[in-house]
Amino acid sequence: MPDDEVRRVFRTVDAFDPDAIANLLAEDATMVFGNAEPLVGREAVAEGLRAFFATIGGLRHRIVRHWRVGADTIAETEVTYRRLDGKDVSAAAVTIWRTRDDGLITDYRIFVDLAPVYATP
Repeated sequence: MPDDEVRRVFRTVDAFDPDAIANLLAEDATMVFGNAEPLVGREAVAEGLRAFFATIGGLRHRIVRHWRVGADTIAETEVTYRRLDGKDVSAAAVTIWRTRDDGLITDYRIFVDLAPVYATP
């Protein structure tokens, strides 16, 4: 996946719009966040993202590096989360996704430790 496509995915995520993110996905796509149960289908992903986004004030990704292996993209990022108390915390993350020939994502997996986001100040 060219650099601009990786940037486009993270720009879409950083826009904090669950429906826009869901539009990057195939209808039957799967999203897995850490060890949570998989979200299956575009609407389930959008609902799950709405629930997650309600617990944070925003986020932004800085792409550290990325690789493309066949249909899979692996991206190492630094994610800065805006907590609901207005403080920012950053965490290292890895996101892996598989893309179909038409460019839609069929499988999206996020690996990050969110403990600092929800830690009591």
